Amino acid sequence: MCKIFISADPELYRCRSRSLRLSGVATSIRLENLFWQVLEEIGARDDLSVAQLITRLYDELAEAGNLGANDGTNFSSFLRVSCGRYLALQVSGRIPADTDVPIRSLDADWVLAGEKSRRPGAFPTKTRHLEMEQAAT
Repeated sequence: MCKIFISADPELYRCRSRSLRLSGVATSIRLENLFWQVLEEIGARDDLSVAQLITRLYDELAEAGNLGANDGTNFSSFLRVSCGRYLALQVSGRIPADTDVPIRSLDADWVLAGEKSRRPGAFPTKTRHLEMEQAAT
């Protein structure tokens, strides 16, 4: 099992920092290269640079009231989770694999309905696949 994971290119899990301005404040964000690659793909879908995408995500998160210095929110963790959700939503077919389709063109409610139909934190496992197959027959 571990061979699948340990054979990853070490460059993917090497950390890299990028400096940018969020709400007028110079800051630095440190993420693994894999996450920077996913953020580049997400941004490119809507003709945004990574800095523009991150700024937009930060601003919208703050506007929604989900970002605060004292509430334990970690913006770097938010970015990692966003990348994971993006990839999971692609696998589930809720976000098209065709990267020429802009994210802004998608119906967010429909995309998110796929997540809401699953139990929170539940990822498909072999047992769940077997249960689903048995239920289908």
